[in-house]
Amino acid sequence: MKTVNSLSGGKTSSYIAANYPADYDVFALVRIEDKRCTFPDKKLRQEVEDRIQAPFIATAEDDTIIYTMLDLEQYIGRKITWVTGKTFDKVIDRNGKTRVPQVTGRFCTNEMKIKPIQEWWYKTINEPVDMRIGFRANEKKRVLNVKSRLDKDGFEADRIRIEINKNKNDKWKELKWRTVSFPLVDDNIYKDTIEAYWKDKPVRFAWQNNCIGCFHSTPLNLNYKSRKYPNKFDWFVRAENKCMKDYNNRKWYKGDYNNLTYQQVKKWKPQTELFDDDFNECDSGYCGI
Repeated sequence: MKTVNSLSGGKTSSYIAANYPADYDVFALVRIEDKRCTFPDKKLRQEVEDRIQAPFIATAEDDTIIYTMLDLEQYIGRKITWVTGKTFDKVIDRNGKTRVPQVTGRFCTNEMKIKPIQEWWYKTINEPVDMRIGFRANEKKRVLNVKSRLDKDGFEADRIRIEINKNKNDKWKELKWRTVSFPLVDDNIYKDTIEAYWKDKPVRFAWQNNCIGCFHSTPLNLNYKSRKYPNKFDWFVRAENKCMKDYNNRKWYKGDYNNLTYQQVKKWKPQTELFDDDFNECDSGYCGI
């Protein structure tokens, strides 16, 4: 059975790539079309386009993730396969009505991370694989959640697009595509080991992973990011405003924070100045994925 390392651009999955070599290392890039968020290095934009074979204007995550994946490939000495699906702009536009990801409709990861990897798998491998997932030793609840989706033989089946047609009449098929393993849980690896490992390595990492406007983030974290990444955060503001307009100005439910909108969070004025070190993974939404 072929092995696949699923990479997110964070330190944990990168640790797996560095210490648990696989037959394939694959990374799914989340794209947005807003030119106000354009990735600044034109040469690297072109390199990304060459890798994903699709237009690349910007990513909904911290731009550093592009450098992370390029650095990591050099560090591990193996090719990292980049995949991508529809842009975030197209994913949230459902039948002409904008729908932003939220607790009761968390479709973003499936549409922009899992589906592109599945379609790559079908074209490249097309037989069940062992996919390593970057959960750490203290994240056994997340492990159980993933394992609950496996069948009695230990495989996960999904409806995978096997053909894309111009008339939009795509073909889909239910396929068993992977089993999953958690090497960091098996080997009792915690965050401190991972942080120490990357301390002196030539790989650049973002302050936080996940999309800038991830709805799992705490409001205070989102407010901070609205100032740290103003153009990207404003993309989420505009998307949600359009959503509310499309649904007759009905306030859109977002998490458990009293129906706060991105616009409202952006207007907050914290009483003290905040810095990167004031936040952790749970603030960013990491614990909710």
